[in-house]
Amino acid sequence: MEDLRLSQRMLEQLRCPVCRTKLSVTSGKLFCTNTECDCCFPVIDRVPILINEQRSVFSASDFVQRRNTTFNLSQGVLEKVVFRLFDLSPSLSNAIGTKKHYAKFADLLLSQTPTPDVLVLGGSILGDGMEILVDNRQVNVLATDVSFGPLTGLVCDAHDIPFADETFDGVIVQAVLEHVVDPYRCLEEIHRVLKPKGVVYAETPFMQQVHMGRYDFTRFTHSGHRRLFRRFSEIASGPVCGPGMALAWSYQYFLLSFTTSRALRAMLRVFASTTSFFLKYFDYYLINKTAAIDAASGCYFMGLKEEMVLSDRELINYYKGASN
Repeated sequence: MEDLRLSQRMLEQLRCPVCRTKLSVTSGKLFCTNTECDCCFPVIDRVPILINEQRSVFSASDFVQRRNTTFNLSQGVLEKVVFRLFDLSPSLSNAIGTKKHYAKFADLLLSQTPTPDVLVLGGSILGDGMEILVDNRQVNVLATDVSFGPLTGLVCDAHDIPFADETFDGVIVQAVLEHVVDPYRCLEEIHRVLKPKGVVYAETPFMQQVHMGRYDFTRFTHSGHRRLFRRFSEIASGPVCGPGMALAWSYQYFLLSFTTSRALRAMLRVFASTTSFFLKYFDYYLINKTAAIDAASGCYFMGLKEEMVLSDRELINYYKGASN
């Protein structure tokens, strides 16, 4: 299986997502070496499918049969035309500081080890600002997701990450934790697979509407986000998508509320983006304002793995917004 999209080192660190026992490779499949477990996992187009079907909303057959595991992409002729126009219209999204955050993330990793291993959860496509990592030949980036994409090296569910304890120097979860059923379970897994003092970086929505249909579950305030990462010491955190972006999204979804017609909704998206995209530029001024914490579209967190746990009393004192 030398042609897998995994390095030999990562292949050796793979574990069964059900019982965390080592895996063996036979006849193009991965097998759990625990005879009591005896799970078998397929490999599709060089990508291992390591899903714990007992606890995941996905199954291996979803990927073997190429089912849609994100949202319904089927479109009529009119929808295809309008969505093409939408692709050409201005974006409402604007992540401010992401490139700088990833540069700091990379510096932290490289200060600890010359060739850090980084796990990206939800990384089938390149995330905003992540170029500085993937272009750095010293940093070994492994992208995982619950969908196939140009960067997917492994299909897995973040609720059961199929790697040995303390495998990675860094973990990235960018715009992912709103799409998992149990983000606290996912953070336990992230903490487990990180090495001591490993670095985590996350960006997660706060004031954003549903944007992946049935696979969209949770939002976090800045303080709520901090509690999610309570087993990490904070390096930096704050708004990454500001109030201007939140307002533009709210305006778009206000318009979308008037109809369930997919064709009309597609046209409304184009109208909303061309009439409100400018709002996101206010965020360059607002992003570092104290009050922006209470109105941000999304927040980021960067921290180090610790054995300490931030208490809820400490969390109350942690609040950094402007509301009383």
